[in-house]
Amino acid sequence: MGKVLIKNARAVNEGRQFETDVLIENGRIVRIDANISDANANIVDFNGNLLLPGVIDDQVHFREPGLTHKGTIYTESRAAVAGGITTFMEQPNTIPQTTTIEEHESKFAIASKSSFANYSFKFGGTNDNLEEIKRLDKNSCSGIKLFLGSSTGNMLVDNEAVLENIFRNTELVISTHCEDEGTIRANLAHYKEKYGDDIPVELHPVIRSVEACYLSSSKAIALAKKTGARLHVFHLSTAKEMDLFTNKIPLKEKKITAEVCIHHLWFSDEDYRDKGTLIKWNPAVKSATDRTALWEALLDDRIDVIATDHAPHTLEEKDNVYTKAPSGGPLVQHALVAMLQKHKEGRLSLEELVRKMCHNPAILFDIEKRGYIREGYFADLVEVDMDFDWEVKKPNILYKCGWSPFEGTTFGTRIKRTFVNGHLAYGNGVLSDESKAMRLTFER
Repeated sequence: MGKVLIKNARAVNEGRQFETDVLIENGRIVRIDANISDANANIVDFNGNLLLPGVIDDQVHFREPGLTHKGTIYTESRAAVAGGITTFMEQPNTIPQTTTIEEHESKFAIASKSSFANYSFKFGGTNDNLEEIKRLDKNSCSGIKLFLGSSTGNMLVDNEAVLENIFRNTELVISTHCEDEGTIRANLAHYKEKYGDDIPVELHPVIRSVEACYLSSSKAIALAKKTGARLHVFHLSTAKEMDLFTNKIPLKEKKITAEVCIHHLWFSDEDYRDKGTLIKWNPAVKSATDRTALWEALLDDRIDVIATDHAPHTLEEKDNVYTKAPSGGPLVQHALVAMLQKHKEGRLSLEELVRKMCHNPAILFDIEKRGYIREGYFADLVEVDMDFDWEVKKPNILYKCGWSPFEGTTFGTRIKRTFVNGHLAYGNGVLSDESKAMRLTFER
């Protein structure tokens, strides 16, 4: 790759904003300075626009293999790049499930040919694959994923002895989906008796309740403390759970960390009336009070990471009665602009946004030379125009499923350019046909 010289950028990085130029060569940042000249470089003038590190999304479901009618690594990674996400970690509940080393490596093989963003794949734990987990190279992937409540793909781990053995037998970050299965089943049975399959979707956060979340996450945290395991709790959704996490120590020293997703920061149970099953997620979108508590925990560092849990389904699948409509929705194209909108509303600073979406995922998963604007780091970079109004409509949606829970929303910022390993992967509404994406490497 040739040289690229970014001029007149307003960088947001490591807690500060500053005017700078950035020189890129062979996919990496080689110089950051106020005024760089290079006659051999291709100049890209930012004209004062924001320069951010590429977003690292620690939780996506790109549906390949086995569910490719909903999305593929190719389609969803391109949507991610258009949204300023340059790196993703995909989850194991595909068909077949990513629960053997052979299936794990087969996903990397697919991504090496089709992904437009940098990639890694979580390895799924089950009730009977402990020996595979023990064989896993700690540098082969971003971590282990455990479903402590059933969701799409039904990879529920409910054998407590197995669960403790997994916690004791890996150095990798264990990421968990925490909802108590017994509580959910009892609640669902109660409302099915009353409504049959056509349960009002407004009851989703009652069925997948605050108590279901708290019981499971508190149990996982107790087990992590007992075993010394490194635990990361995915997609928190309740105020009650916030007391389980600390902000008393730096992220690098935390053994137990927390994530919140875009939809739990944006929507509340008041939105079910208009959005219906389009905002049916597991865990459920809950009350405005819960949402406020999530924001408070995010801003005071009890929550460490913002992610998407991007999980596309077709509109035909979503347009079903409650018990048959799957949970999940597409988010990678709109996650960064959604959080930038919250910045414009005064909810969080640009520095905090970058820390929770770029820096912290890199720290938490020990990712090598990504997540920052630093000399020697891979040039995963995003240009943001902070003064550009546009509405989310079907013609500008890039997900294979063709819809977004943000349809009809007007955002006041846009992703103008995205560089992946120094390559202009997206610019001015046009996706490159060439990919320079790479498999993630780790410093462990």
